[in-house]
Amino acid sequence: MSSDFATFAALHVAGDPLVLYNIWDPGSAKAVAGAGAKALATGSHPVGDASGFGDGQRVPLSYVFDNARRIIAATDLPLTVDFEGAYSTDPEEGAANVARLKETGVVGCNLKDQVIGGEGLHPIGDQVDRITSIRSKVGEDFFINARTDLMLKAKVHDEALVDQIIERGQAFADAGASGLFVPRLSDPRHVERVVREVPLPLNLIAFPGAPSKQEWAAAGVARISHGPFPFRTLMEQLQANAKEAFA
Repeated sequence: MSSDFATFAALHVAGDPLVLYNIWDPGSAKAVAGAGAKALATGSHPVGDASGFGDGQRVPLSYVFDNARRIIAATDLPLTVDFEGAYSTDPEEGAANVARLKETGVVGCNLKDQVIGGEGLHPIGDQVDRITSIRSKVGEDFFINARTDLMLKAKVHDEALVDQIIERGQAFADAGASGLFVPRLSDPRHVERVVREVPLPLNLIAFPGAPSKQEWAAAGVARISHGPFPFRTLMEQLQANAKEAFA
């Protein structure tokens, strides 16, 4: 087991969450590392926007792999990559893609259950097959952060939806996932249920208006990501500065 992976995995502590302020290139990685980060994570949206390719698996795999290598070379911190849907709906092809990603030196990746470029989510059975294939291909020393986008797709965030999140989380855990990522899950009562009933460290995303880090920590969250928001904030500030310069 690699020391970087062990270090990264150990940072996922319920009640004392790992904070990942998402980056997109070596420059942003150095800035966030200099601010005191314990680990680094790319976001597919900021990588897509910064590179000009866009989100939704439009960034070529060659770019994704090269970008990961350059980020790793820029700091001494473990890196996990937002790998969207593993660039394939076929379990074996997706697993091969994740294995190539691991070869760059990253310690883990996010894997969405959303149908990239399509509608809805992959059925639980299909997503379980994908996770199982990836785990078989990459071994135990790789952090598969299984993401469910149920909250992003649903208009009503009620207990019935939390039931579905838990069902998926439990199935993903049985398939070999290392963590569960649920964007837009926010209500501490719902968070507590998921933490209690899914045997995986829970990852949430900090978004404008979300509960505080302290509230989520008290509910048992083990990892907090910031997704596209750091990039968006920086670009807004850049544009404002440019407008002032042009005035």
